[in-house]
Amino acid sequence: MTNSLRNPAVQSVLQRLLAAAATDPEDGPALAADATALQRAEALQDFYLPISARGGELLYALVRAARPQTVVEFGTSYGISTLYLAAAVHDNGTGHVLTTELSEHKISAARANLAQAGLDAVVTIRPGDARETLTDVPEPIGLVLLDGWKDQCLPVLRLIEDKLAPGALVVADDTTFPSMAAYLDHVRDPANGYVSVAFPVEDGMEISCRAAQA
Repeated sequence: MTNSLRNPAVQSVLQRLLAAAATDPEDGPALAADATALQRAEALQDFYLPISARGGELLYALVRAARPQTVVEFGTSYGISTLYLAAAVHDNGTGHVLTTELSEHKISAARANLAQAGLDAVVTIRPGDARETLTDVPEPIGLVLLDGWKDQCLPVLRLIEDKLAPGALVVADDTTFPSMAAYLDHVRDPANGYVSVAFPVEDGMEISCRAAQA
């Protein structure tokens, strides 16, 4: 079975990025309470803010199993999570990853990282605010990764919710953060049409299946 995560070019890029991400300071720059998403993105443009390697391997397995035609990612950053998604789409031989990012610096870096790994052909990065760039996502969406600003995960999900395929998987990262409370309330309420479970990776992940239209 093909597994691009074992490809030397992909391994090299991921190892480099994960090593660099491990040096992220624990505390970011002080931001005003009313800072916009763009202001936050620019202030943190040198921070990797990655998923964990274990979380990435989980994403790879989920995409391989679900074989989605459209994968949507909120929050490209330097492309670590995007690489895991793209590797799985590439190995499935079908589908495409559509991801979005505010920081022009990170967009440039992510594109270079994907190209170096040889996975850029299966990824489109849309620059800008996800609440605008994801309004016309091709449907049906088979898998979503929400890893951008935590207070925007629920608005972004609601924006694309009607385009989710039956059985679509929605994965949210950093679910231990207090700012994810409203999101978790939404996906854990059966009335909203999800079957949802917490997964114990670094900072927490929530895996939700779109079981039915609410």
